[in-house]
Amino acid sequence: MKKWTLDDYADAELLELYADILDELQKREVVHSTNNPVGDYSEKLACDALGLEAMPESTKGFDAVDADGLKYEIKGRRPTNKNQSRQLSMLRGLPQKQFDYLVGIIFHENFRVMKATVVPHAVVLDRSSFSKHANAHIFHLKDEVWQIAGVRDITKELKTVQNGEPERAGDCR
Repeated sequence: MKKWTLDDYADAELLELYADILDELQKREVVHSTNNPVGDYSEKLACDALGLEAMPESTKGFDAVDADGLKYEIKGRRPTNKNQSRQLSMLRGLPQKQFDYLVGIIFHENFRVMKATVVPHAVVLDRSSFSKHANAHIFHLKDEVWQIAGVRDITKELKTVQNGEPERAGDCR
């Protein structure tokens, strides 16, 4: 019996499979849209691991809150062999402090958690650069961020959730 490989599929068939996979992930509530799954999956993992309540998609400036009302912006990045960048998606309104903490997640190419952290807003602001063209701040989640005072490594917590071990009581999408 021949084992199938992705080489067996035409380009159009692979794209159809990708769309079907995104639909299934949405049904399972792993992602909440059929856009690039990195952002949605980052939010789900962070909420489940940290016991955060996800905000509606239209909420401006943050993605979740904790039991004390602290606000969290959640960003993920999946570096690949072709693009090793750890630049997170743009942060708009950063000086207005719309969030208290940034949860940053770096994935391996296969979507497994590589590293994850909670970064205080002040650290994000201090280490970001403003892009006039994008009218937003740019933050790179480099390894040295984990060494900054006040930054918390949450890699273990996210890997635990990702590996299917008992989740904390997060109210996620």
